[in-house]
Amino acid sequence: MLRIGLFIGTNIAILLLFSIVFKMLGLEHYLASQGIYTNLGGLLVMCGLFGFGGSFVSLLISKWMAKMSTGTKLIEQPRTPDERWLMETVSDLANKAGIGMPEVGIFPAQQSNAFATGWNKNNALVAVSEGLLHRFDKEEVRAVLAHEIGHVANGDMVTLSLVQGVLNTFVMFCARILGSIIDKAVFKNERGYGIGYFVTVMVLQVILGIFASMIVMWFSRWREFRADAAGAHLAGRGAMISALQRLQEETQAHVPNQMPDTLTAFGISSGWKQHATRLFMSHPPLDERIEALRRGV
Repeated sequence: MLRIGLFIGTNIAILLLFSIVFKMLGLEHYLASQGIYTNLGGLLVMCGLFGFGGSFVSLLISKWMAKMSTGTKLIEQPRTPDERWLMETVSDLANKAGIGMPEVGIFPAQQSNAFATGWNKNNALVAVSEGLLHRFDKEEVRAVLAHEIGHVANGDMVTLSLVQGVLNTFVMFCARILGSIIDKAVFKNERGYGIGYFVTVMVLQVILGIFASMIVMWFSRWREFRADAAGAHLAGRGAMISALQRLQEETQAHVPNQMPDTLTAFGISSGWKQHATRLFMSHPPLDERIEALRRGV
């Protein structure tokens, strides 16, 4: 539940920060005086600028943030046979998927995991954990890499940012419309937007933000099935199933997820803690993913 709370909290905190800045700078009253809040089109544009702005800034700096937060070391010149094999494998999979060669790195974590990120599918980052390299055989590592290449080729990072931007816009827009109605109906504030409006908007953004996170997590689970299918296409269905089964063994052993929460949705495994409630899971249960591959879905 900790990771679920942190994910939801991060998204809600971004929305609350925008609202606090609005209040401190007097933008709420200024926009109201300019008729923006009575002009639904203008309000929607304003919410869209802020809703998509934060989402796309996060996307643009995602590679840098991933390297810093995970301690990923890029392989510039392979120094060992394993690093050389890793680079050659990623290059081969990227060619098959029709994308540019990603940056390749290794991050220090004992959990078997990997992630892909980046705003451009022809200039992405693919990284694997030390634990995965040490415990998985080469066919299974290749399947995991193929899964991550599948995320890149499918444009999942950009699409997820678009989904988050739409939902951020929806949350900010609806919270302000409902806040204005409640401020006038309950707090009888006819002259402007008072403290009742501000508090109401804060509360509504928290509530709507939780529901928005459910939608983001649903989309995240759906794209995992697509990435598994891409991995099976690039590396073989048997290898992809074998890799997921190995991940399942670690899940059952409760091996903790050592990746930062901001990257959990982009890893091949979310860790056992994410299985607390389905509505907030970034990944489907491994049983379902394995069964989908066996059915050829």
